[in-house]
Amino acid sequence: MPSEPLPLGLKPQWAAPANVGALMSTRHGGVSQPPFNSFNLGSGSGDDPSAVASNRARFTAALGAQPFWLRQVHGVAVVEASRAGLALPAPQADASFTSEPGVACTVLVADCLPVLFAAANGRAVAAAHAGWRGLAAGVLQATLARVCTAAGCAPVEVAVWLGACIGPRQFEVGADVLAAFAPMSDEHLADLFKPRPRPDGEMRWLADLPGLARRVLHHAGVADVTSLDACTVAQPGSYFSYRRDGASGRMAAAVWLQL
Repeated sequence: MPSEPLPLGLKPQWAAPANVGALMSTRHGGVSQPPFNSFNLGSGSGDDPSAVASNRARFTAALGAQPFWLRQVHGVAVVEASRAGLALPAPQADASFTSEPGVACTVLVADCLPVLFAAANGRAVAAAHAGWRGLAAGVLQATLARVCTAAGCAPVEVAVWLGACIGPRQFEVGADVLAAFAPMSDEHLADLFKPRPRPDGEMRWLADLPGLARRVLHHAGVADVTSLDACTVAQPGSYFSYRRDGASGRMAAAVWLQL
């Protein structure tokens, strides 16, 4: 679904309530030099720290809320984002939730899938970083559970937005990734893993990361999922991609309750 372009990113068009704000950055609008040009928000990317700090200040101003940063490890830990926690070192986790206005749950990506959550009653939001490891391990289910508890709602009352990530025509994976989703074997996964044998005979597959996320969320009870349908690898002018470039910056996706 199209999203509204803003000076420092994209405003998701999704079924979130009116008191929820959301933004996903692109690679435009910052001060970083190549190969991190220009709006790199990743502090561990190898970029000049002063450039990242300047970019993060611009991002914060664009949000009108305080980003709650994480140290992401492709896991399933979900932490509470709070104003008190902003003064502490970034916690090791791959998702955060909050019911506190003015604090933005924020994740960094450069091919992995950013997933934003908003309770329909406007009482809680969350953001999750979902690479294939976290997705297979249950990071989305864990995040959804925290949102539902915080908002006092059911999964069907939560809207979800899937941002830009590596697309199904670019995400080549091996048997280890296919095996990681074996617990979903009650479903037909042929539409999410397209065979792509290599010339040497090694079997590979093209995986649909957003499709897998949709399948997981559907099983968890979520009915309203909106997807940006943008491939980070295929759009070098708009998005950072670690798989495409190696040395790469990071985009951020954030969601918050308005003050």
